[in-house]
Amino acid sequence: MIHLSFENILPNHGFVEKSSCLPSKGKGKEIAQAQNRRRLRDAGRRGREPQFCAGRKRPRNVPKMLPTTSLNSLDHDNGSLNSREAARHTAGFKRYKYLRRLLHFRHMDFEFALWQMLYLFTSPQKVYRNFHYRKQTKDQWARDDPAFLVLLSIWLCVSTIGFGFVLGLGFVEMIKLLLWVIFIDCVGVGLLIATFMWFISNKYLTKHPNRDCDVEWGYAFDVHLNAFYPLLVILHFIQLFFIHYVILLNSFIGYFVGNTFWLTAIGYYIYVTFLGYSALPFLKNTVILLYPFALLILLYVVSLAMGWNFTKMLCVFYTYRVK
Repeated sequence: MIHLSFENILPNHGFVEKSSCLPSKGKGKEIAQAQNRRRLRDAGRRGREPQFCAGRKRPRNVPKMLPTTSLNSLDHDNGSLNSREAARHTAGFKRYKYLRRLLHFRHMDFEFALWQMLYLFTSPQKVYRNFHYRKQTKDQWARDDPAFLVLLSIWLCVSTIGFGFVLGLGFVEMIKLLLWVIFIDCVGVGLLIATFMWFISNKYLTKHPNRDCDVEWGYAFDVHLNAFYPLLVILHFIQLFFIHYVILLNSFIGYFVGNTFWLTAIGYYIYVTFLGYSALPFLKNTVILLYPFALLILLYVVSLAMGWNFTKMLCVFYTYRVK
């Protein structure tokens, strides 16, 4: 028995083979998937929700696209903040989280803090690059881990005790010196400098003052701590080995070596501070933070010409404050 196909009977009367007229079920599915992928790609470029082919469900592996959020997860539709997100980005919540971690040593990353202390001498740019990563992942510039502050406090205590031994201080005088260095030289002066730099940078250095981009006060204090650590090592540790044998001698070599230590320490403080604020992409003209270098060099030259010994002045001042 002969089986005839209707398409084969009338090949020249406007009919073609079925496979060439309409796509098969499998091929049609591939075309629809390609169209969906194209719509996904185009919608992603425009930042809009993709529209899929009618009658087809959203692919399982395609998440729902949300509008891009700006700082503090701002809602573009009504300009309001989600209450939970807003609470997480307040200064009070960040301060509470920081102080809470300060009481739990197991939650601190001391290895990473030691890495930062090392790179503050060798490559401070890498330290501030990590601050940029923190902004991308945790939406804040300031440190959320107090491990660096804890290690800095320990180093401050050790170096100050060594300074007290060099000055020949007793136990009580050494405790007074330790309290003075911690709460006045480090914290007190740091609060003043951080507040001043926070105000100046937000007032005069921001590119777009009307936008939601400002320097966090905690970040300004972190910049001070980053710059203070090399200064502390130079003046309160390395310099100790030269005080009695070189610096306190009444000669040109004495105040030349001592004042050179001060020039190096303060110059490095200025440089690390400059790197900290130049790392913020929304600040402009941060090069003006390097201008104090000119005044510092001028003061250094004048001190050598006048025979001023800054290290000797510091030793006399510390001895007077604790006795």
